[in-house]
Amino acid sequence: MHPAAEFLQEKFPDEVVEVMEFRGDTTVVVKPGRIVDICRALRDNTRLSFKYLSVIAALDYHPQSPRFAVVYNLYSHRNHDRITLKAYLDDAAPVIDSVTSVWSTADWHEREAYDLMGIKFKGHPNLKRILLPQDWKGFPLRKEYPPRGE
Repeated sequence: MHPAAEFLQEKFPDEVVEVMEFRGDTTVVVKPGRIVDICRALRDNTRLSFKYLSVIAALDYHPQSPRFAVVYNLYSHRNHDRITLKAYLDDAAPVIDSVTSVWSTADWHEREAYDLMGIKFKGHPNLKRILLPQDWKGFPLRKEYPPRGE
């Protein structure tokens, strides 16, 4: 098992839902409630050293439930290693805490996920649209969004 997955299972046993390994990549599914603590622990652990947030992506699994997920791809320059975190969100109100206090680059990633999928990041310093006009209606990457817009 990946060392980061083992670390998370030991440090956050009630938060780890599942560990998946596929073709050398490891994804750890976690509950969204302590995402900031989990990310900070992965960053600050001197053995793991996941100091780089590559991307935050939002997924829409409509019509399944839970419908939304947020995915964090992390990289350790020290160990030349990757790990993916995934947190599923409530269908009606997709909200998760912002990780901008852990990685400043999360600012733009979270704004993009908000702009295109409507995921709200609680505690984000400037959560507003980044690609679309401020008066845009809806979230164009959601699966129910009309192909030609509203």
